[in-house]
Amino acid sequence: MTSIRIEGFEDASAIRAVNERAFGRPTEADIVDELRRTCGECLSLVAEDEGIVGHILFTPAIVETSGRRVVGMGLAPMAVMPERQRQGIGSALVERGLQLLRERGCPFVIVLGHPEFYPRFGFERASAHGLACQWEGAPDEAFMVLILDRDAMDGVSGVAQYRAEFGAAV
Repeated sequence: MTSIRIEGFEDASAIRAVNERAFGRPTEADIVDELRRTCGECLSLVAEDEGIVGHILFTPAIVETSGRRVVGMGLAPMAVMPERQRQGIGSALVERGLQLLRERGCPFVIVLGHPEFYPRFGFERASAHGLACQWEGAPDEAFMVLILDRDAMDGVSGVAQYRAEFGAAV
């Protein structure tokens, strides 16, 4: 049975392997390694089933609007070993991560991802909430937001910014 838990120090190499296998390149794994060194506010979870079979990372994301700065989280990357995909592991990682972020009072979560996957968790087109992706050319249907605190997000619009480390992936 697969269990979801917060990443431990000993998981770094297994997380790297999951990201490299899932994406077929080292870029996302490099970003995760860099964020592990530079981001103290990240939420990193692993799916474990006789070893690490999945990983999800949430990092601070910012929207600045009308002299106001709202800090939420960006979901990226989320990876599952290719042979374990389509078994609910990714969904379990997303659900647990969102539960923890709700408990922590996070106002929003953004994701640039598959528009047929993330809406099942409540994600909607970010543009419908007045939010734009920092990367020009990102498909509107793929840039999504989940509003967790409607009061905190009332009147907030603008460009949502991921951490600078993600610039290597675009």
